[in-house]
Amino acid sequence: MLVLSSIRTSALLLALTALGACATPGPGDVSPTGVFDPYEDKNRRIHQFNLGVDRVLFRPTARGFTQFTPDALEDMFINFSENLSEPSDMVNFLFQGQIPDAGRSFGRFIVNSTFGLFGLLDPATEVGIQPTDTDFGETLFVWGVQEGAYVELPLLGPSTQRDAVGVLMDFFTNPFTFAFTLPFDNVGFYVEALERVTERGRFSATIDSILYESADSYAQSRLIYLQARRFELGGSGAEGYIDPYTDPYDELAGVDNSFDPFEEFDAE
Repeated sequence: MLVLSSIRTSALLLALTALGACATPGPGDVSPTGVFDPYEDKNRRIHQFNLGVDRVLFRPTARGFTQFTPDALEDMFINFSENLSEPSDMVNFLFQGQIPDAGRSFGRFIVNSTFGLFGLLDPATEVGIQPTDTDFGETLFVWGVQEGAYVELPLLGPSTQRDAVGVLMDFFTNPFTFAFTLPFDNVGFYVEALERVTERGRFSATIDSILYESADSYAQSRLIYLQARRFELGGSGAEGYIDPYTDPYDELAGVDNSFDPFEEFDAE
């Protein structure tokens, strides 16, 4: 437990340092598409590294996994992973002042952990406790922390300085990330990795079109991430939301502001 405490303390200090180092855009630093990317050269090198890992390891593993794993079993893996994140969601909702949502996350965790076979099933949704996700990046947004510069993280992909701190804090503050008191260690890490593999396989065609078929996969994935994240948070840029699948260098990008990538899923 002392080691765990030291790791989490170090993570907190690193996160606070990263927040203090967030870049602030000056006049002319933000592109017409709303992108602030002062570290583009470094980001592109990381992007190429991520592409190599995806091409050699992640994509073939995900394709093989989803090909031979029944959909129902994949759903169980995703349910289990989402259930483990509920305590972290609850804490973030409390930090955001969203008491009803915090109660909903707590209720989902209790119901799914008991009646859902430790979260493999999702009876909470069936009884009307709908899922609602959040993260520490959103908590920072609620607290007024600026987005900062765009960054691409090794293995994790697109992010911003604010969201990168959020990822770090969510990872180390989740009680299941380093489960030294359980019979197996790092359960949260392995479950999260399994969920990412499952989703990579399920959405392989769309992801491949972005990473391997676009003229500039870095610019395309950057634009998609920033606009989707801003739309999700409902903050700066949401009112000017454009189709993330248009060419980022197209002069007409941004003309149609009515596109919502989540609309078709909400309608189902």
